Amino acid sequence: MQLSGSTGSRASLRRSDGHAGPRTVASRPAGARGCTRRQAQAVAVLTGPPRVAAASADQQEGPKKALESIKAAAINRYAGSGKSSIIAIGLTIHNAPVELREKLAVPEAEWPRAIEELTQFPHIEEAAVLSTCNRMELYVVAASWHRGVREVEEWLSRSSGVPLEELRPYLFLLRDRDATHHLLRVSGGLDSLVMGEGQILAQVKQVYKVGSGCNGFGRQLTGLFKQAITAGKRVRSETSISTGSVSVSSAAVELAQLKLPGNSWDAARVCIIGAGKMSTLLVKHLLSKGCKRVTVLNRSLPRAEALAEEYPDMEFEVRLMPDLMDAVAASDVVFAASGSEELLIHKGDVLAMAPSPASVGGVRRFIDISVPRNICPKINELKEVQEGAAIVYNVDDLKEVVAGNKEARAQAAAEAEVLLKEEQRSFEAWRDSLETVPTIKALRTMAESVRAAEFEKAVARFGEGATKKQMKAVEELSKSIVNKLLHGPMTALRCDGTDPDAVTATLANMEALERMFELSQVQHQQQPARSK
Repeated sequence: MQLSGSTGSRASLRRSDGHAGPRTVASRPAGARGCTRRQAQAVAVLTGPPRVAAASADQQEGPKKALESIKAAAINRYAGSGKSSIIAIGLTIHNAPVELREKLAVPEAEWPRAIEELTQFPHIEEAAVLSTCNRMELYVVAASWHRGVREVEEWLSRSSGVPLEELRPYLFLLRDRDATHHLLRVSGGLDSLVMGEGQILAQVKQVYKVGSGCNGFGRQLTGLFKQAITAGKRVRSETSISTGSVSVSSAAVELAQLKLPGNSWDAARVCIIGAGKMSTLLVKHLLSKGCKRVTVLNRSLPRAEALAEEYPDMEFEVRLMPDLMDAVAASDVVFAASGSEELLIHKGDVLAMAPSPASVGGVRRFIDISVPRNICPKINELKEVQEGAAIVYNVDDLKEVVAGNKEARAQAAAEAEVLLKEEQRSFEAWRDSLETVPTIKALRTMAESVRAAEFEKAVARFGEGATKKQMKAVEELSKSIVNKLLHGPMTALRCDGTDPDAVTATLANMEALERMFELSQVQHQQQPARSK
């Protein structure tokens, strides 16, 4: 393929008089007027590039030695270097039980630490953490695909305390286009337990927000998460997938109502542990289902009081966490949606509580949508408690409520997939366009190296007779010549990534330039191994 702009560049390198050697300057360049004949000939060295055939043995030997030096120094930090891989690895509600997901969960406050630790591995260049009640996913840019995967697995096992052999059967692993497509589906709500739910988009936005303040959240992941946010917005605005959709919180309310006698909240005393986003949605859906009174427990009063003010039609009792057991004992339905990383209610706590009244079936129901869980799951196994007197449900139990959701939204999901393919093509084109950046830098480095070397030769030929003004004029002339010669190749390498066809042509130009000028050697010299 012909390199765009290459014809003009080659023509500009030809001598106008057909002579091989330096010619006598008939019209001296600007800034060289008043120079001696010797000085003017030095300028001609710059204006007329020397032919390789005319170079002396010493001149030919110098570049060879330099090239060998570059090769010796260019020890890559991994085998088979090339384009870095984007890897998605983790587990979700679709392939791993909550018992395992909670061990790997990373609180938002710990995301920066996780990013820092991951990018300390030799082959991981960038990292991002997406940890919710339904999924724990890591996105990394790895210089080596296989070694990067091993390093992520090592970190997951070490940070969770779960042996790798127990962890691996539950992990999903995706690479490059599959990994990016997965994140776009996640952001669009297509991979959610409740298809089309909107909370996951807010969580993806939070990953981008937190990551933006971390050194390890680099250019590729920044671009990927920006594209994912755009995709999530398009899916919700251009399809009907989120119309009347339910969330994890609304599914939890629906599950509790299905278990109540008569599917009614009239006789049920309700308690919510936590006052965050999930709790806010719980209150919203409880109110829509006819629940009129709720007790909210939180570590601090201001947040719980703010929640109460947001829903004036709901009667609230706000209490602090030290009152937890008293509040739970006085409730028939208990929702747990706190950020606690520990169990808040144990078997012994439930044993000490009187059973719920017959008006609610004599059963105290715990709906735990926290990950890690806040309510001991072994409460269901207690022999001392009257059979059915206490039941614990977790996020995995919500599947029975939302089973029909996916079928009802099949058409909207198909429309969303079309949009996601468009967004993925846009991202991949942008990512491919990044490949030209090292080539551009290498080409400029090589050209500047040649220019500087030839300028030094010209300076030596000037001797002591040249003024500073004349030297500056010659240097500016040399830079101007280089910039004009590079204009065509540089234009052929620049692409914003919006047009896949243009990206293909740009990459072909890049490969041609790298072959012509052996730029891979320069790139190796510019990329020393990272110190860890």
